[in-house]
Amino acid sequence: MNYFTGALLLPALILSLQIRAAGIRDHTRPNYTAETRISEVQAGELTLTLVQADKYNLQTWLRMAASVAQTARTLIAKDCSESARLIQPGQRIRAFSADSKSSIYRATVTEISRHKNCTIIKALLSSKILQAHPQHYIIEIVIQRGRFMSVPKEAIIEEGEQQIVYVQKHPGHYLPQKIHTGIKGELYTEVTDGLSAGDQVVTLGSFFIDAEYKLKKSSENGASHAHHHH
Repeated sequence: MNYFTGALLLPALILSLQIRAAGIRDHTRPNYTAETRISEVQAGELTLTLVQADKYNLQTWLRMAASVAQTARTLIAKDCSESARLIQPGQRIRAFSADSKSSIYRATVTEISRHKNCTIIKALLSSKILQAHPQHYIIEIVIQRGRFMSVPKEAIIEEGEQQIVYVQKHPGHYLPQKIHTGIKGELYTEVTDGLSAGDQVVTLGSFFIDAEYKLKKSSENGASHAHHHH
């Protein structure tokens, strides 16, 4: 084979390998089309819980480093994230030493100021911190992110880079549904694509449904493979 012939064949060979690799990926990727059936008896034994996909309030925790003022009653913290801009006066926070959580203090946000792109907060402690204690603390505060289309986070099953929930199509029949997620809250996770308001999603018991689905698909694939060999 001369140089010019090799140069002509190389792109075709690369394209062939790419097509073959894509075919292998498509063959091995789970096919989320079939549904899983669960009897009423099984559902009762498993205590399957369904939650409606809808707009829920999302809350996230924001953690910041803080220092104690000389009065030992005021915490001062600075944060430059977008989440810090959602902090409101009057919000309650908890604080603990950066070394341990053995002593947790309660405080209330009393003052908020902005410096360039950063938020500076002052919080009044419910009890005075002893001077013998460290001067540097971690504070935690709940951030109200707003209402978003979301589902309980325990309903979501991670499948590699994909995220799956099981949707009840009618009683006893569940279909896996790929979704895309956004904000991950403490209790709920935002769903940006894949669900509609009102969809009934399995939360408690979703892993059993998923195991049943995979077992069913494995049996079907085994039967299909045996049929091809005959």
